[in-house]
Amino acid sequence: MAESEFRPLLSQSVGYGVVVGVGFFFAAVMLVLTYVQTKHTKLSPHSSEEFSSASRSVKPGLVCCGIVSAWTWSATLLQSSTAAYTFGVSGPWWYGVGGTIQLGIFAMVAAKVKINANGAHTFLEIVKVRFGTAAHLVFTFYAVLCNLVVSGSLILGGAATVNALTGMPIIAACFLLPIGIAVYVVFGGLRATFICDYAHTVILFTIIYLFIFRAYGTAEDIGSPNSMYDLLAQAARNTPVVGNQNGSYLTMKSNQGLVFGATTILSGFAGVFCDQGYWQRAIASAPESTTKAYMLGGLSWFAVPWAFASCLGLAARALLTNPKFPTYPNPLSASQASAGLAAPAAAAVLMGKGGAVAILLVVFMAVTSAASAELIAVSSIFSYDLYRVYWRKTAGGTELVRVSHYFIVFWAIWMGAWSTIVNKASIDLGWLFYVQGAVLSPAVIPVALTVGWSKLTAAGVLSGSIIGAILGILAWMIGCLKIYGTINITNLALPYSAICSGLTGLLFSGIITVVVSLLGRQNYDFSGTRAIAMVDPVVKEDMQDVPEEEAKRPSSSVGAQEKNDKDPEAGVTTVTTIPVASETIPPFAQEGHKPASREVLQAVYRRAAWMSLALTLCVAILVPLPMFFSHYVFSKEFFTFWIACTIIWAFLSGTFCIILPVVESRKQILTIVRASLRALRLVGHDHSKA
Repeated sequence: MAESEFRPLLSQSVGYGVVVGVGFFFAAVMLVLTYVQTKHTKLSPHSSEEFSSASRSVKPGLVCCGIVSAWTWSATLLQSSTAAYTFGVSGPWWYGVGGTIQLGIFAMVAAKVKINANGAHTFLEIVKVRFGTAAHLVFTFYAVLCNLVVSGSLILGGAATVNALTGMPIIAACFLLPIGIAVYVVFGGLRATFICDYAHTVILFTIIYLFIFRAYGTAEDIGSPNSMYDLLAQAARNTPVVGNQNGSYLTMKSNQGLVFGATTILSGFAGVFCDQGYWQRAIASAPESTTKAYMLGGLSWFAVPWAFASCLGLAARALLTNPKFPTYPNPLSASQASAGLAAPAAAAVLMGKGGAVAILLVVFMAVTSAASAELIAVSSIFSYDLYRVYWRKTAGGTELVRVSHYFIVFWAIWMGAWSTIVNKASIDLGWLFYVQGAVLSPAVIPVALTVGWSKLTAAGVLSGSIIGAILGILAWMIGCLKIYGTINITNLALPYSAICSGLTGLLFSGIITVVVSLLGRQNYDFSGTRAIAMVDPVVKEDMQDVPEEEAKRPSSSVGAQEKNDKDPEAGVTTVTTIPVASETIPPFAQEGHKPASREVLQAVYRRAAWMSLALTLCVAILVPLPMFFSHYVFSKEFFTFWIACTIIWAFLSGTFCIILPVVESRKQILTIVRASLRALRLVGHDHSKA
């Protein structure tokens, strides 16, 4: 056995048990919850609006929880820990910045979606209505490419961790991981993914707390922030960091860390704005709470990479010389670090097999949660933007749900095949992480402006996204050649190559889009996007009495609302078309809820703008840059304060994500519990009679 081989702590049977056993157990629980919800509420996943958009009525706490869970990829846990292992304390902070500010800025976009395209199911629908077929096809390419990159990151990162900890073959893990996820997504739709997100978030924060308290409280190998500080100081003497002040792991003055932060920000913008999963959560949320959900989601998510990586990533560096380290006496190889194995290595030292199981479980949860969001996002793109637009324009709600089921199954299988192809090409998690910003950044500004800027033109978005992509690819190749001397797979994913491409694509696509649009002198009034109608806005109780062709009928006129009400005593039949361009934008299927006016939503948008600006200034400038330019190396006291901040932030975020959804939905939960208990009593009564 080679000295640097990562020694598995668990048997292959444990790997199969988690991937298959836990996966299908979780799927079974989600199926039961979906059945109970369908049985005892008006919400049925047989409706296309409920299946793809959760009836646009999800409360901010659950949306926030869904954002945290869906944005916590395997890369969030593994790549952030690799950054801490490589650069020191700056790595987790910059990784957190690279995913938080995008969510804050996307809160403004989410508010504009509710104002200007409340009936949309995907962001591509908005592009199609506003700019036509050419732009729709270009952005469909970007959306599917984003789903490919994200799916590869999720499955490959998870499979590499399962392989490292249990020895389970990577290819087996690649194909088995998506199967259990597809089961409950097919039957439960988007709302099932939100419920799954909540369960995953509870487990995620529980395990983060477990590692934090173990590393800084009870572990013999570290046991306190002071001991961690001493071990990191020793590590800097043994292996100083090139580009860090005094070679220290305890400073924000890290040239490599700053470059990593820039590439992370670019990758984060691409991963949020080009991913239908985030647009879908904006569409699914109640109108006036959309912005709140995204801001809270960003703040809560920041704690995940910052606290997790500051614990396990730094611990991996501190414990390199510990005989229990999986690659002892050697450090992690470059390929092992790029595959995200710093966190599993630290967990193995701190908690032995228990730590390996905890890492395996938390990475598995991150993969399943984010992958479920990708499955429902991809199915919406294929059903609403390809099947309904280019194959069957008259497809109704029932047909779209059925087609969505087919595409979910297809993409789950393709996830495994695609991850296997990528693995065979010697591409790992780190490669996909860096390349994401390089290939997707040209679409970010054009798609962000689509729902909010009236002067944007089709020529602007097409020229910006296409020319920006060409310039980005050229910068990628030239930068790689000039900086590293050779263009190959490894060099293309190194930080300086990635930032050359991502920054060029983002800036030039934005400049070209804005300049060409201003030359076009257009002033769009968004009447077309506001006229996008829901497919089957009929609640479940009414479906029994409405003819299928009437239920599928689109609204007869813009801004019209038609009702056909019978005597309640004779049985209610209500068919309501969506008021697609009225001055109020009603949430779908929310009883007792007053519509939010456009003025209220504009105020929400302005508030989001100020909040996102404040958040960006705080985390990207005010905190890190003074420490960078002052060349400050943490003292032991300041390092203790820094770690205390990570613990407090993680504790507050976890408490918020766990408690708020329960508080917001307490009435619905009680209703379902009571109805279920009544049903159980009736079953028991029938059995006693028999």
